[in-house]
Amino acid sequence: MSPTITRPKRNSTAPTTALALNPGVKPNQSVFDQLPDSAYLRVSQLVRSPKHPDSKTAPLPFSAPTLWRMVAAQKFPAPHKLSTRVTAWQVRQVRAWLQAQANA
Repeated sequence: MSPTITRPKRNSTAPTTALALNPGVKPNQSVFDQLPDSAYLRVSQLVRSPKHPDSKTAPLPFSAPTLWRMVAAQKFPAPHKLSTRVTAWQVRQVRAWLQAQANA
């Protein structure tokens, strides 16, 4: 007979990663709202993951492939190449795009 392996249950009251990293953020407020305009965000921080579609930490309501299609069609600001393997968007540009979408 093989031994039974039990995993500890996930504590539903534990803070999410974003809240744990930024204790000043209120539970209803995203980390994006707290960032300065000069900050940079990578794709994983901008879009919602298929594994967590209800995540409230991502400011954009679409997937990474959609983001790249929009960049290619010049419907979303172009990213900045910070190094050979790091591409990111400035928070100021993302906020301006979001505001333009809200006004349209």
